[in-house]
Amino acid sequence: MAKFVHSMIRVLDEARSVAFYDRAFGLKVTDRIEFDDFVLIYLSNAENAFELELTINKGQTDPYDPGKGYGHAAFVVEDVDAEHARFEAEGLSPRKLVDFQHEGRTLARFFFVQDPDGYQIEVIGRGGRFG
Repeated sequence: MAKFVHSMIRVLDEARSVAFYDRAFGLKVTDRIEFDDFVLIYLSNAENAFELELTINKGQTDPYDPGKGYGHAAFVVEDVDAEHARFEAEGLSPRKLVDFQHEGRTLARFFFVQDPDGYQIEVIGRGGRFG
């Protein structure tokens, strides 16, 4: 078997990205490794062994294009309505709440938010498949 340990995204501004992921999802820096040409920052919280790896390439000034291959990351929360309200209060500009239905039953209740570098993140209410 293999253990899935992290997902990496490239970001321009370390402080801005670390602050966003802390405010939005309570992710804290678990490690920071500086190299000559780049910095790796690992983020996680008490609910996860999985980490988000932020890579900052020194000297990069142009925004990254997430590209057509990137879909989204997803976080599960206890109360998606409360989180949506909190994101709005924090000025994180969440998109509308969606009640995703299939054959008359709710598959998921969620919203999306965009991070400072343009990556899409889905915030899903706990329940069903995401319990």
